[in-house]
Amino acid sequence: MAIEFNASDRTTIGAEWELQLVDVNTRHLRQEAQQVLAALPDLSRGSSHPPLRHELMQCTVEVVTDICETVEEIKSDLATSVDRLTPVLQERRLALACSGTHPLDDWRDQTPSPVRRYGELIEDFQWIARRILTFGVHVHVGVRSAEKAVPIVNALSRYLPHFLALTASSPFWSGHDTGLASARSIVFGALPTAGPPPVLPHWAAFEEYMETLLRAGTINSIKDVWWDVRPHPDFGTIEIRMFDGIPTLREVGMAAALTQSLVRLFDQQFDRGYGLPSAPSWVVNDNKWRATRYGLDARVIVDEHGTTVPLRDDLYELLHELEPVAARLGCAEDLDVAFEVLDKGAPYERQRAVIDQGGTLNDVVDALVAEFRSGADGPWPRPRSATGGQGAEQGDTGGNADPDQSSRNRGPSHART
Repeated sequence: MAIEFNASDRTTIGAEWELQLVDVNTRHLRQEAQQVLAALPDLSRGSSHPPLRHELMQCTVEVVTDICETVEEIKSDLATSVDRLTPVLQERRLALACSGTHPLDDWRDQTPSPVRRYGELIEDFQWIARRILTFGVHVHVGVRSAEKAVPIVNALSRYLPHFLALTASSPFWSGHDTGLASARSIVFGALPTAGPPPVLPHWAAFEEYMETLLRAGTINSIKDVWWDVRPHPDFGTIEIRMFDGIPTLREVGMAAALTQSLVRLFDQQFDRGYGLPSAPSWVVNDNKWRATRYGLDARVIVDEHGTTVPLRDDLYELLHELEPVAARLGCAEDLDVAFEVLDKGAPYERQRAVIDQGGTLNDVVDALVAEFRSGADGPWPRPRSATGGQGAEQGDTGGNADPDQSSRNRGPSHART
């Protein structure tokens, strides 16, 4: 089966930001996406790719950018749509927030969106789909040929734990601490065609695999493949779906800069005839779990022999390696936000710090709303001593990390392979 890949002539970029509709009084989610979108018909109707869209549940509005050249354009596009949303939400006593899960709400209290595709999804997958009360960020980067798409997907799979740990924001599920950095990763990953992509040798193998899944009735179209990183043939992009819900626009810019820089680096290496890295599936799967559980405190596997290094160190090395690429793309300052996350705490750490310092889950929601509104740093307590890293005692289930521990304040001590 031939699948046309609408190749991009540049590493263009786009983003999708799934936002929560939060009642300003109760802090719970409100099922009013249909009413909110109806109030902005020029942004939610009239084209095949409107900037405001439904998601699976009525408590979510997805904000989608146009095709952009730079990360700065991504942030401007998203900010413009949010600015248009704001007065409509204020009239309804609603606020926006973003995290991989809502700290308080239960999936059983949600209302599905009135979109046929989502109704079919729930009918097909039942409980697995009905409980997807999750929020994420997807970043697309243009790729110049189908021949490059699969090798770049394979190479990006090595960095799934890096993408997740920097943005992990879902330690709470239905009012309880899960002991994970990202509960969303587990909930959404239960879909049969979600999770890390298989390692495929080339585009023809991707076409053959999609044809096999269609013939078997596993999927109805290739849009039913929700890998953590996947080729998107219609858009001519590679789509990173690994990011948890990202609380601030600055951190969305960070995720976009990291993605665009990595894709540009691999694109250039491919052009120069280099073989792109491709980790074995067992390493990719294991590393994803480690980041899901421990976030930035994970130790990740870096070779087929099981050698591990601290993820924080590996991130430091990766970010320094990407600095010249990001500078050429004009997103060096956005990439540098990752260093701030390493120093001040990832979203899951910041949420837990509210509880550690005597707050409640209501306070966590308030902080998420305030942080989203500020666009940068919210009123977060600083995370304190590590209680959940892979070097912690077995009985510990938290995930906070000491911002002063040495691995945050020095470069990587281990070479990546």
